[in-house]
Amino acid sequence: MKPFCLIIFCLYISTAIFAQRTDKRFEPIQQQIQAWVDSGHYKGAALLITHQNKVVYQSLFGSYTPQTVVYIASAGKWLAAATIAALVDEGKLKWTDKANQWIPELKDSKGEATLAQLLSHTAGYPDYQPKGKPTDITQDLATSVANIIPLPADTLVGKKFKYGGLAMQVAGRMAELATGKNWEELFQEKIAKPLGMTQTHFTPVDSAGGHAPMLGGGARSTLNDYVNFLSMIYNNGTYQGKRVLSEKVIRFMQADQVGKAKVAPGEFVERARGTKGNAIYGLGEWREEVNNKGEPTLISSPSWAGAYPWIDKKYHIYGFLITHITGFKKNFSPFYTSHQLALEIRKIIQVK
Repeated sequence: MKPFCLIIFCLYISTAIFAQRTDKRFEPIQQQIQAWVDSGHYKGAALLITHQNKVVYQSLFGSYTPQTVVYIASAGKWLAAATIAALVDEGKLKWTDKANQWIPELKDSKGEATLAQLLSHTAGYPDYQPKGKPTDITQDLATSVANIIPLPADTLVGKKFKYGGLAMQVAGRMAELATGKNWEELFQEKIAKPLGMTQTHFTPVDSAGGHAPMLGGGARSTLNDYVNFLSMIYNNGTYQGKRVLSEKVIRFMQADQVGKAKVAPGEFVERARGTKGNAIYGLGEWREEVNNKGEPTLISSPSWAGAYPWIDKKYHIYGFLITHITGFKKNFSPFYTSHQLALEIRKIIQVK
């Protein structure tokens, strides 16, 4: 068989096997996602669910294959936090490091924010660069951070939870300065390569190409790549028997990092789960549910574009819906829609 034909045959077989792994219990989930695609919200989607480390459901929708590369927006925040966690494991950074220890040009209150606060949206930074001032098309993190330095602080450090991306750029630059490597090199070395995430990258940030890596929203990945990452987190830092992150940094990432910072009404956890409180975010991940000890039982990193990775620690489930909205339509928000799957799948898993 000729090499090209062999490649096509292998892709056909892998897709066919993937599509066959269905279960009638999941038909309501299948129908819901198909309805989103049929309505034109998405060109396609893919979903994989595991229970107790075994795949129990996976399916493809529309034009998607297991190898479809998708810009996953805020689902990349989890990957970014894990990359920095690897450097904390190695002692090259500390969660308590202040931004001005590595970037002395941050002379105002923004420089007092710790690495943990930069990754938990409590650093007092504006959530995003003011539109067009300057246009956010920098080519590297050094330039990106140089444009953040003159911006006025949004609030005092640790006083307010404000979900956004600018502070994470500073965290990424700290990682670069601590190692002498650029962000993409660090991500590949610490997370992507150990987990076999061959199609996952932070640069270029979008289809236009050339932008600085956006830690808070610029990653692109595939279904299988990201599921490898979830497997590592679910298994407390190990993947296929090899340790990638320590249990200590995994626990810290999942712990409440908001503390006493003010949380505005209507943040994601309140709207998605109907619960109020401050303990809603760790590092790069939402704490959608917590038990009476304050321990997270459902964690996630949802995307405005629809991608939704989650780990349900209470019911030993992790899964990933990968998709990207084609255009916003009235009365449909991917960010406040995809999360519905987690509880529906929990109900299905419990029924034997």
